[in-house]
Amino acid sequence: MDYLALNKKLWDNKVASHVASDFYDMPAFLDGKNVLKPIELDLLGDINSESILHLQCHFGQDSLCLARMGAQVVGIDLSPKAIQKAQELNEELGLNAQFTCCDVYETRQYVSQKFDTVFTSFGTIGWLPDLDKWAKVIADSLKPGGRLIFVEFHPVVWMYDYDFKEIEYGYFKGDAIVENNEGTYADRGAALKDTEVSWNHHLGEVFSALIGAGLNITRFEEHSYSPHNCFNNMVETSPGQFEIKGLEGKIPLMYSLVAKN
Repeated sequence: MDYLALNKKLWDNKVASHVASDFYDMPAFLDGKNVLKPIELDLLGDINSESILHLQCHFGQDSLCLARMGAQVVGIDLSPKAIQKAQELNEELGLNAQFTCCDVYETRQYVSQKFDTVFTSFGTIGWLPDLDKWAKVIADSLKPGGRLIFVEFHPVVWMYDYDFKEIEYGYFKGDAIVENNEGTYADRGAALKDTEVSWNHHLGEVFSALIGAGLNITRFEEHSYSPHNCFNNMVETSPGQFEIKGLEGKIPLMYSLVAKN
């Protein structure tokens, strides 16, 4: 099974639907809205003049927000269509972000510079089979004293079925999860149905990979909410914070960490 080819096709096919979706709200973004979530902005702090490598940047909205905040940004993603759209938006907005199409594991073959910050968030590592290789890319991309800013959906989320009624998958990493789902989190009615291949990575695996790559975890938090209304049966429990109906306050939906080189 060529997971990379399958997932590249999957994400290529999502781009047009995502750009047109209310979820990504392109009119507001083009009008200047910073689409980064409060938790990301809090961890990033003042990034004016920082160099930032954004892993798995999709079609570049977050990368371009980082650039608007004064950072020198390089975004990478495996989808050629996503990178093409990111480059078009960068030109349209008159920004100076750079975008490269490559698999995460190949980042250092395409991007030679070192960065103050590596940034990656929400729905990223589940597409990767080997976190040791991922962590090494991060460590090799950071300047001495550089940092990783990482926000991700909690592995407990991926244990459940799509309606959060039953435990369907294990917490610990097992075989690849191969699914054929209709639509997309940004547009559930989209006429899309592609094969996707993913893995669930428990927290111990994440920590061990980062520590094994020589990074020091300096901050870690778990959160009962998601800032994205992207799962079934979600309710808004506070402004911009969504939880699973019936499970409010009972399960973690995301986690955040900072690790330093």
